Amino acid sequence: MGSAKKIYLYDTTLRDGCQSEDVSLTVEDKVSIAARLDEFGFDYIEGGWPGSNERDAAFFSEVRKLRLRHARIAAFGSTRRANLKASQDRNLELLLRANTPVATVVGKTWDLHVREALRISPEQNLEVIHDTIVYLKRHIDEVILDAEHFFDGIAANQEFALQCLKAAADAGADWICLCDTNGGRLPFEIEAGVNLARGAIDTPLGIHCHNDSDVAVGNTLAAVRAGATQVQGTINGLGERCGNTNLISVIANLQLKMGYQCVPPNRLKSLRELSTLVYELANIMPINRQPYVGRSAFAHKGGLHVSAIQRNSRTYEHIDPALVGNDRRVLLSELAGQSNIVYKAREFGLEIDPKDEKVGVLLAQLKRLEAQGYAFDGADASFELVMLRALGLEREHFRLVSFRVFDDKWDEEQAPFSEAIVVIDGPDGKRSRSSAIGNGPVNALDSALRKALVPYYPNLAGMQLSDYKVRVLDNGVGTGARVRVLIESTDGRRRWGTVGVSNNVIEASWQALVDSVEYKLHRDYARSAARVRSRRTSNEKPAERGGAIRTGIS
Repeated sequence: MGSAKKIYLYDTTLRDGCQSEDVSLTVEDKVSIAARLDEFGFDYIEGGWPGSNERDAAFFSEVRKLRLRHARIAAFGSTRRANLKASQDRNLELLLRANTPVATVVGKTWDLHVREALRISPEQNLEVIHDTIVYLKRHIDEVILDAEHFFDGIAANQEFALQCLKAAADAGADWICLCDTNGGRLPFEIEAGVNLARGAIDTPLGIHCHNDSDVAVGNTLAAVRAGATQVQGTINGLGERCGNTNLISVIANLQLKMGYQCVPPNRLKSLRELSTLVYELANIMPINRQPYVGRSAFAHKGGLHVSAIQRNSRTYEHIDPALVGNDRRVLLSELAGQSNIVYKAREFGLEIDPKDEKVGVLLAQLKRLEAQGYAFDGADASFELVMLRALGLEREHFRLVSFRVFDDKWDEEQAPFSEAIVVIDGPDGKRSRSSAIGNGPVNALDSALRKALVPYYPNLAGMQLSDYKVRVLDNGVGTGARVRVLIESTDGRRRWGTVGVSNNVIEASWQALVDSVEYKLHRDYARSAARVRSRRTSNEKPAERGGAIRTGIS
């Protein structure tokens, strides 16, 4: 990789990305992202448009306090107004006040925009571009022109679009970034446009694409093949309308598939972490099916696929997921085969002989449960319990005797509340009755159950429900339909999912709640038991101690 051609990464998440619907980053968020981008190896970080809002102005002040090791901060603006000198233009003044080593200005290259938006002559537009670059170069180390609508411009008036590039090049622009601003062009058009630009000027070229035709990543790769050496985009493809080029995919494709160098190879392993950080700070749920870094990117469900990847992962995986910090996952469903069962058992620490008849029994049970409406794709914890029960390895931590739930609303102005009463037989055989108030029946049941169990299992005090979903399974049955409840729980160290199915939403919720508690107790007990076994066998040779639990059926 040392001799690979360098591609410069220019991130505009903090400006273009913030133009996404429902995305609003605080100054602290933007500084955190900038620090992470620098650590990852980005060359340029565009911080925003000085003077457009107080948040961007505050960012440029705060980011100067960071000791960036690699990235250069860029401030964004536009070319001067046609009726003003560059030195008199308020926007350019604010751009300089940002005190950044890089300035990026957007200039028109499509004659339609010159006529309709700016309402000036083509000659005036060329002067605007030239004068702006000359002025900025007197004050700023590095100046980039974003050639707005360039690919639409060459389609409408090729000569004029190329004249705009020449005006910037003659003025001393360090980079000229070709923009598919409307996101409507296709890869072959992008490649042809970059070739035209390369033939007209010697200034290094960048590429800036939007995703309105769902090919922004492909367009960016095509531009690099044609000679662009800077790629602009956003983390996770955030941006106005359908978004910008997704730099997560671009980086992985360029470095792993096309042989270019974007970042040091060891940094690529934190690609998923970078993607997750931006989703988290933007308060957006990560997209499971996002290429390379999504939770489903290396998830395998079909039995034939699982059987094949156990022999050679290359059969159904285009890269090793570890290269980008992701993991391989095997899912369980009615499409599963015996390979799925064996793989999941090993994932759970259970060593099962693939030829054992209980594997077939487990597979049949899985398909039967799926037919009833259970879904284990997001409920591995419930299926691990199913497997333990089938193998006779489950430990009974408590037994339900009964539960009741009351919902009350005493007057129209008062919020409703719920009370749950749970009766259990504890591990000592003693019967106990616990009650709890909650803001809903599930919350009340959860509280009452753990209230009953915490005296026996104090580790449950730190557990909490983090997500709750209900899905109606029978169309056309109305309120009598079966429902599936998926619960995600956490204890601060790990997260796990459980599932319940019933015609009664409270019963389905109870099933998922009990599985959630049982799973935590099983995991905590198994770990403490493993520590006891480890102490007992401390004098054994390492080869005599296996990490997996032997089921006796192998």
